[in-house]
Amino acid sequence: MNYLFIFLIGLAGLGMVGGGIFGSWLLAPRNPGKAKSSTYECGEKTIGPSSLNFNVGYYLYAILFLIFDVEAAFLFPWAVVLRELGVVGLVEVILFVLVLVVGLAYAWKKGVLEWE
Repeated sequence: MNYLFIFLIGLAGLGMVGGGIFGSWLLAPRNPGKAKSSTYECGEKTIGPSSLNFNVGYYLYAILFLIFDVEAAFLFPWAVVLRELGVVGLVEVILFVLVLVVGLAYAWKKGVLEWE
């Protein structure tokens, strides 16, 4: 019975998202023109190409930041309930941190952490 409520809430969420997208498609004005298609930055005309390729290293830094940010988000609640979890909780968090350390070592070995 609990799964029925979860399914209904998920269905309602999908319905709201789909309804919003459909309503936007239905009601949005469609009158493209040269001014709407032109690119701009802060109200100023661009100088040079508007789309640039970024070094993939920036994305890798962002992913590594997210990994360790999520690690911190998981370690704080764990530290609060450490005494209740006992040895099993300690072993689990050691394995969790070990997986992250292996990922960091792999990134370090591949040279992701070096600025070029």
